[in-house]
Amino acid sequence: MTDAATRARPDSRSQATYQVRLGWGHAGLSQLAQSGIVIVVDAIGEADELAAAAAELGHAPTVFRASLRNATATARAAYEEQVARGGRTAINLVLAGDEDGAFAVEDYLAAGAVGDALSALGIDHSAPDVAVATEGFRPLTRALKHLLSASAAGLALAEAGRRDEVKAAAELDADPVAVRFAN
Repeated sequence: MTDAATRARPDSRSQATYQVRLGWGHAGLSQLAQSGIVIVVDAIGEADELAAAAAELGHAPTVFRASLRNATATARAAYEEQVARGGRTAINLVLAGDEDGAFAVEDYLAAGAVGDALSALGIDHSAPDVAVATEGFRPLTRALKHLLSASAAGLALAEAGRRDEVKAAAELDADPVAVRFAN
């Protein structure tokens, strides 16, 4: 393969050939291909720093913050944003992860909930990473309260006397409004 052919091929971690993509933390935010919409996923928390970093990207994507509580509302808002743009729009799901930006099961489940809702709206050309999160979420929907409370973040919050926050975070679609991040 020539050097030109190597340079022309996108980095596979960018998931550029898919409409819906998934990455973790700041590394994922910078690895994924440009998108018109970035959904920062944090099941237990706010992830304001990551959302701000997404809003500051040079191509100025629309940024939403999602959790289990507003997964369907966020997917609907992304769909409506795509309609307003008049064409297919790439969507990057960027998971906040734990305090180091590493894997957090609760964020993965929330990303699966958003992916499931996007798919129900017809936005389903998803990267394998999104498909796995979505298909993992579907059969586990009834176990969300247990899974969040048993997660590392859930256990830490319970030890700190914040068990109610974890229970509230596990309420699927309890909030009917998407949160658009404004920097």
